[in-house]
Order: sequence, then C-alpha cells, then structure tokens
Amino acid sequence: MKNPVGGEFLESKYWGRKEFREAVEQSAGEAGIAQKPGEKISNYLERLERITATKSSRTGGQSRVFLKKSLYPQYIIKPKNISDDYIKGILLGNFAEQLGYERGDLRNEEVRHRVLSQFRQRTGDDFASYPIPEEERERLRITVVTDQKARMDRWYTYLTGAQTRGVPAAFRYWAFAEMLKLGSFDEERKVFNKRTENTAASFPELNQQALALVFDEIQRRSTGEPSQFQAGDETRQAQFRTLLQTEDFGKLYAFTLAHVSSLRLPTERLIITKGEWRRFPKGTPASELTTPIDGFNTTWCIAGEGYARDYLSRSDVWIYFSEDADGKNSIPRACIVDSGAQGITEVRGIMSSTEAKQHLDSYITPVVAKKLTSMPGGGKWQSTMEDMKHLAKTHFRHLQNEPLTKDDLVFLYEIHKSIQSSGYDRDPRIAEMLKRRDPEKDAPVVFGCAPEEIAWSQEAITAKTKAYVGLLFKGIFNTSGHFEHIYTSFPEGRVGQKTIAVGGKSTIELQSELAKRKEENIKTPKNALSMMQRKEFEQRRLKTKESANLVTLTVASLGFPNGATTREIYIRAQEFGLALCSPDVGPELRLQYNEQPEGEYLYIGMEYLPGPDGHPGVFGVSRVGGVSWLDSDWTGPDSHWRPARRFVFRKLALDSLKPVSSS
Repeated sequence: MKNPVGGEFLESKYWGRKEFREAVEQSAGEAGIAQKPGEKISNYLERLERITATKSSRTGGQSRVFLKKSLYPQYIIKPKNISDDYIKGILLGNFAEQLGYERGDLRNEEVRHRVLSQFRQRTGDDFASYPIPEEERERLRITVVTDQKARMDRWYTYLTGAQTRGVPAAFRYWAFAEMLKLGSFDEERKVFNKRTENTAASFPELNQQALALVFDEIQRRSTGEPSQFQAGDETRQAQFRTLLQTEDFGKLYAFTLAHVSSLRLPTERLIITKGEWRRFPKGTPASELTTPIDGFNTTWCIAGEGYARDYLSRSDVWIYFSEDADGKNSIPRACIVDSGAQGITEVRGIMSSTEAKQHLDSYITPVVAKKLTSMPGGGKWQSTMEDMKHLAKTHFRHLQNEPLTKDDLVFLYEIHKSIQSSGYDRDPRIAEMLKRRDPEKDAPVVFGCAPEEIAWSQEAITAKTKAYVGLLFKGIFNTSGHFEHIYTSFPEGRVGQKTIAVGGKSTIELQSELAKRKEENIKTPKNALSMMQRKEFEQRRLKTKESANLVTLTVASLGFPNGATTREIYIRAQEFGLALCSPDVGPELRLQYNEQPEGEYLYIGMEYLPGPDGHPGVFGVSRVGGVSWLDSDWTGPDSHWRPARRFVFRKLALDSLKPVSSS
C-alpha cells in the first residue's frame, strides 16, 4: 500500500464517492492546484486541519463553526425522524432504572416482564398502548439530539486536538468519517449497526485506548509491518488479522473495544495505594511505556505505541503503579504528563464509564495531589485536586450511607461552580450519587431554610417564602425581594442574583481600570473597547454611583426552550419585572466578578451599541482558560439565541436605586 500520510490511503476508499471528490476538487481549485487525486486529497486534508485549528474570537478556544455549520445539519437526526417506538424505549429504560435495574437488564425476558408489570400497576396503562404526552415527546427528542451532538463533539474535539497530532491526518479523517456511519452496538454479534438518517441511537463511545490500537495496527499494515495486536488466544488473533485486511474501521473498532473491555481493572485492589511513581523521560522508546500498562483496561491512548511515541517525543510521562496480589508494583493507577515549558498538561486516572473516561479513583487522589505539589507547574492543578479530594470524601460518605453535609450538597449539586476533574467529561461518581438523591429533600439543606419556606409553585408562595423553585411568571422580580434563592428547577435551573456598584465613572476611568487589571488576567479585546468609545456609551452610562441588583438567567428559563430572538428575550424579561442594564454594567461586572466560574459566558441585556464595523452588539463577560474577558457579541432585534445562553438584566421595581457610599 502507498504511504497513507498523504492522500493515497483515502483515495482508495472515498475517491469514488461524488461528494468527497467534489469537496476535494473544490479545495484544489481554490488553491490553484492541478495534481493527481492523492495529492489533491493531501491538500484537502491540510485545509481541513487549518479550519479545525481555527480559534474562536469569543472564547479563544477551538472554533466550533465547522462542526455546527457543516456536520450537525448532515449527520444529526432531525427531531421529526425520532420514532415513538424509540422514545418509548427510553421511557421504559428510565422506569427500569427507578426500579433498580440497569437498562441492559431489559434484554432479559424475565426482567422485562417484571418491569412491564410494574409499569401497568403504577400507571394503570399497558406499556404497548401507552400514549406519550406531547411535552414528554418533545423533551426526549431534544435529549436524543443533544446526546448525538455531545458524542460527535467528543470525537471531533479529540481527533482535531493536540493529543492526536502525532496520528496522520488521513487516519483521523478515516476514523471520524467511518464513525459517523455507525449506529448502536449489537451486544450479541459484537458489531455496530449501520446508521441511517432515522437512527436515533447516539454515536459510538470514544475509547482512546481502543482507538489507539486501531491506529497502531493500520499504521503497521500501511508500512508492511506484521500485526503486533495481542488478543489473548490464536483464534482471536486470526480473527483480528482477517479484519485488518478489510480496513473496515467499524469492525476493527468494535473488536478493539471489546478487547479493552475484557482487560483487567482490579477494582478490588484500588484501596491499596502503596506503590511507586515511575518516570518515562522524553525520548524513551515507546515500548518501554506501553509494555508495563499492556493488559490493563486504563482507556489511556498511550497504551498504543503510536501515541506513546508521540507523547515521549515532547513530554515526560509519570505513571503511578500500585501493588498487585504478589506485592509487585504493577497496577497502573494514574498518569501525569509533564510537557516541560508548557507545564503539566494532563492528569489521568483509570476510572471510566461509557461517557466519562480516565478519572482518578477516590483512593489514589491524595497520592496524585501530593505528587503534583512537588512538580514544577503542579500548582495550576491545585483547584482541580481540591475538587477531586472533596468528591472522594463525599463519595465515601455516599457509599457508607452517611448523611451529606450542606457543603457536600452544595458541592455535589454544583450550586456555585462546576466540579473540576482530571478526566474526560463529568466524573462518573457525580451521576452515581445524584441518582440516589432526592432534590426536594436536599433543597432545604442547600438553601439553609425550613421545607415550608420553599415554594415549589407560584400558588405556594407566602410571606415566609425564602426560596422559589418553579416556572418564572409575570412580575416575579417585582415581588421577589424576600426570595434568597430562585430556581426554575433544582438544582440545574439556578437564577443568579448579584449586586454590584455601577455608575459615577467616566469612560476613560473604566478603560484605565480594565487596563490596570491586565496582570490579573483580565482582557478587553479591541471590539469591546471600540464599543466603549462610542458616543452612545458615554450618553447612556450612569453618571452617579448606584447599587445595581443583577439577575442572570438562561433563555430557556425565560420560557423559550427552543431559543428566541433578542427582541423576544427583552420583552419577556420586562414582563417578569426586569429592565435593561446601562452599558457600563458590562465593564463594571467584569471588574467586580472575580469569582466567575470557568467556562461561564454572560451576555449583558442592554441597548445595542455599534461595534468597530458599525454592527450592533452587546457586552459579554466570560472566563475561559483562566482568563477573564470583557468581550462583545454582534446582535440585533432578530438575532436568535440558543436556550442555554445566559443573559444579565437588572431588577428595578423592589430594589429602588440607592446611592453607594464612597467608602
């Protein structure tokens, strides 16, 4: 076979497909290139690399434009194509979990019969003829679409990110393109079903270890090297070698996924943390890193030699091995990647679920935290490790059926900030604990009030109500002066309330304060500064110092589950008793919001200001990558906002403006 690093590898697979050929030809035409197909494909891959590496002007992170504009519309199921049979399958799985079963248990006929009988007893309906409420149908359709996007996002982010830069672009393109064709996993046949436009099942899980094994073997095949895959017995070895000849990604990935799942994960010995750290310095041969972790289900990509070689070409890798039953330090428990000048770039554990990978187990967390304190650059992981230690303690209490404290519940429900973890996606222990919690019983503890002081509907509100959980209603912010907490749902629907000082500063003073705070990682891009320099900003800023009671809430919480235009959002906010902010609220909130959680982006509900090119915009206050931003976002009356976007408005009715003393 020809060298796959170029386009020849993909030529044999996709050149006969019209849509692929046209995309490649268009790219070659734009570049003014007249070449052979393989050369054109190489040029196309380079162009894709540039597109996916583009940075977002808003967040500074990887741009999602290609994902959202090109991939979502083509590969994500349309809500109307999600069948009622699939929705009922979700509902039955949810009901089974309430009874203490796993969803997979429904494949057992006896369990399925029990669950269906319980459903009939509790609801009075036979499940086969159960009519799905329209509201439930719409909610689950949104869930299906969201899950598909989340899975696609994981593959896209991983295959276009820094961790896979050592893998040839042709292989990564092949893996992603073929993954998009895979539907649900057939447990009996151990293969993926074919995906169609009506497939509601999510895309395959991303297992970095299984994927690394596929990449390793396809690389060896391309260079004529013999397979080194160790499947456990000769029969399985022969099966894999046969599959390798087909270069069928779906079948190869299904095989390595099943293989990784069969490897050892000695959970019974996790409590034993005695062991040692071993350093694999930059430049170490890849086999020296892969050999001691071979045979363990770590899900680490460095279990593949290709990835191990790439990591060791630029980083030191530290792995902690704990004692096995023979007293040897052989069980890989944690991995730290030290990239020199870039600092410590990764901290990984071996605890994984279908959705969350490579999290630290509760027992090993203190060992890793101690190691990080002794390493240059380990300090930046301090807050993550503090969260991991708190999570470990909370999880131990959960396992012992001990009551959780208020601090534990505020932490677990992520009231003030998201829980930071070292693995991919949310730590699986969070979902495990929340599954057994009753939010209504926990709410009084979290809010620090009596159960009767919480109103779960508008009708239940009394003069003693301190916390309200329910749909927002007209005038709620005109009458909520005594509400200490407002949630549209608990715990995820928190409506933020914050008081800041605003007004009495000139435009020049605000700009000067922002400039002085650069050393505190506060950044103000040119577009936001340009808005502050407009005459409209000067005219509308508050001339005297006041206290502003701000409310932050999502577009969905305003009553728009499918999103809304700026005009609709502003009108609804006014109906609820909120008002637009003066333009200086944006800069002042940035200066005073030191505790903003990582990843939060707030849009200021305000009259539009012209940006540098004359387009209208509003200020944005965010924290991304440890940097606090005062940014701006183009918008107008008809701009559409997704339901998760968060806006900031001002309460006026009950909170009459009060001067703030200069002291």
